[in-house]
Amino acid sequence: MLEGKCIVLGVTGSIAAYKIANLASMLKKQHADVEVIMTKNATNFINPITFETLTGNKCLVDTFDRNFSFSVEHIAIAKKADLFLVAPASANVIAKMAHGIADDMLTTTILACKCPKIISPAMNTGMFENQIVQDNLKTLKKYGMQVIEPASGYLACGDSGAGKMPEPEVLLQYILREVAYEKDLAGKHLLVTAGPTREAIDPVRFISNHSTGRMGYAIAKMAMLRGADVTLVSGPVALEPPMFVKTVAVESAQEMYEAVMAEADDADIIIKSAAVADYAPAEVSQEKIKKAQGNAVIPLVRTKDILAALGEKKREDQFICGFAMETEHLLENAKAKREKKKVDMIVANSIRQSGAGFGGDTNVATLITGEGMRSLPLMSKEALAMEILDEAARGLHLR
Repeated sequence: MLEGKCIVLGVTGSIAAYKIANLASMLKKQHADVEVIMTKNATNFINPITFETLTGNKCLVDTFDRNFSFSVEHIAIAKKADLFLVAPASANVIAKMAHGIADDMLTTTILACKCPKIISPAMNTGMFENQIVQDNLKTLKKYGMQVIEPASGYLACGDSGAGKMPEPEVLLQYILREVAYEKDLAGKHLLVTAGPTREAIDPVRFISNHSTGRMGYAIAKMAMLRGADVTLVSGPVALEPPMFVKTVAVESAQEMYEAVMAEADDADIIIKSAAVADYAPAEVSQEKIKKAQGNAVIPLVRTKDILAALGEKKREDQFICGFAMETEHLLENAKAKREKKKVDMIVANSIRQSGAGFGGDTNVATLITGEGMRSLPLMSKEALAMEILDEAARGLHLR
């Protein structure tokens, strides 16, 4: 995701500095060019050699270091930087950045940078809550820098409260959101559904299916990385919701219908990837149904057809996509479904095809639109999500 991107990490004097080594490693695995600039105080917590080994670049500390190639080092890095993250950011360096003080390599370089800047404060709770620090953070925001709220918990000093730097995995997500992809979906609201629904029989039993939600969650994540404002309506799954995405948790088909309809009017793109139950028990027992002699019969009633309801009220400036999971006559059934539901696209896949279906990390699909069909090879669900979003962007004339 970050191939060809230059990410500058500014590391200041905080006990959390050691965690940035892990972040540097993660960024290299994403094929980023990683430059690390440390304050002198930061070198008391982690050795610059650690970063040099992980990144393959010289770790800069001294503004007047003569042991480098002939260039004004802080200007050279400022020019090539795609993003500058200061993490951990101490109260001292935050104050310097807020007031334009450039007295070391880190503060000089960030003042020269025109790229997006993200600040992750890390300090004692009392320091973080001090009004001076809070005013300095407000000043950084006023100048267009993004400030990550620190986590709360037990601090190295023994106090408990706000001031912990978020884990490297969280910092990575902030970086990816900012620079991983072109923001061609910026300003667009995308609504996506994911996972199964559960239709209660009694307090302990339900009717459901094998959907894991991975496809819908991949779509939500990739749309967010492309700049969309994303709402994810999710049935019960064992997945962590993507960061920066509004998630609405539901159980039943009726709950999903209500959640989708509440968001549909404001959505520019709607992608219905959830496996919604077609039928639900006609009556739900308030007590556990006891086992008895002989067979049992559960009367079922049709649930509301969410995709058809969306198609009926579809606007001209709206793109709606549904999914078709079939065991036979895949393309014929999927094409008929698109026309019947009055939507722009159907993503068709067969549960019988190797690499497709529920539970896996891959999928094999055919995209069916009014212009025809496009069959895609086996690919990751994130890659398929990008193909689906490309079609949606073309449908709205965004590319």
